[in-house]
Amino acid sequence: WRFRELILPGLDGELITYPEGNTPLLERRAVSAWVGGDVLLKHEGFNPTGSFKDRGMTVGVTHARRLGARAVACASTGNTAASMGAYAALAGLPAVALVPAGHVALGKLTQLAAYGVRTLAVRGDFDACLALARESAERLGVYLLNSINPFRIEGQKSIVLELLQQLDWEPPDWIVVPAGNLGNTGAFGKALREACEWGLIPRVSRIAAVQAEGAAPFASSFREGFARRHRVAAQTVASAIRIGDPASYDRAVRAIRDTDGVVTTVTDAEILE
Repeated sequence: WRFRELILPGLDGELITYPEGNTPLLERRAVSAWVGGDVLLKHEGFNPTGSFKDRGMTVGVTHARRLGARAVACASTGNTAASMGAYAALAGLPAVALVPAGHVALGKLTQLAAYGVRTLAVRGDFDACLALARESAERLGVYLLNSINPFRIEGQKSIVLELLQQLDWEPPDWIVVPAGNLGNTGAFGKALREACEWGLIPRVSRIAAVQAEGAAPFASSFREGFARRHRVAAQTVASAIRIGDPASYDRAVRAIRDTDGVVTTVTDAEILE
């Protein structure tokens, strides 16, 4: 799957890539036995910065370069900023990250420092950081690289396209994904829908989006048939999904509806287990 033809048609200039992707699909008997079913693990930790965000960032930063952006920015709980920093450094672009003070994993902060990202700690949660990042990007003319950026979503679709390829185009019954800002939920639904339209797969897998109980606005909306959008003050030990107002809500609603999916929650104790 080449981004040049499939995602950025007519692209001039170099692709900003490490490369990313080509992550393994692992069978682990202990996990399947614990779950009580056949489970495969798509290990996105094999990406260059240890995160699936690299798949979207290669496309997003390539597009930023194409547009002649003078700098890039994001709000982040760690993974997005680390990935942005890596690709911005490769592209020679200054990068700014807004992070919630005291709620970012130390390893991710270390990555930000290593890549030279200017990091601003905000007294607030991720949602406050994203609001500031959006306002700053508009006023200062920097290129925003959160998952509201459609090019990020196009890159993250490759998780599912690669997964289907690894399964010889026989889709699994379910694809289970952690759900925070909902970029992956939306990207997965789009990838499945398009793969089916292209004739690559005979049917779409069902998506199960899983939220932390203390950060579950999407699950609350799902229980009401998506009649209204919920927002919460998010609290969970899982810092990467501690998000109370997910930016990709509309895309994710479509993904769940298109795949006859479900949204559920787990407690922090279950996450730690």
